[in-house]
Amino acid sequence: MTNTSFDQPFSEITVEELAKRLENNEGTLQLIDVREPQEIAISRLEGFVNLPLSEYEQWSQQVSVRFDVHAETLVLCHHGIRSAQMCQWLVTQGFTNVKNIKGGISAYSILVDPSVPQY
Repeated sequence: MTNTSFDQPFSEITVEELAKRLENNEGTLQLIDVREPQEIAISRLEGFVNLPLSEYEQWSQQVSVRFDVHAETLVLCHHGIRSAQMCQWLVTQGFTNVKNIKGGISAYSILVDPSVPQY
């Protein structure tokens, strides 16, 4: 996944938009967090499925089975870089409504919910 080029389009949403979407979520959002397990242990948002990029080989073949390629899919990481890589990869796998969470969980903690620990 590290050799991914950003030639396929995907959208971004702000952490403020994410908070509104999570508040009004009726189970239609697919939420993916690509951070490592040790990062999740420090700080996490409820409802996100953890697919660490370092474990790509373990979960990559299951993505199209576990997730709906047409459902809105929001991807989170620490600052928004790894999640952008994941968004790019998901688009290449046929996902049609992928959004990177700009600024990641760090921005969420600063701008939305200071009770979410920073690291």
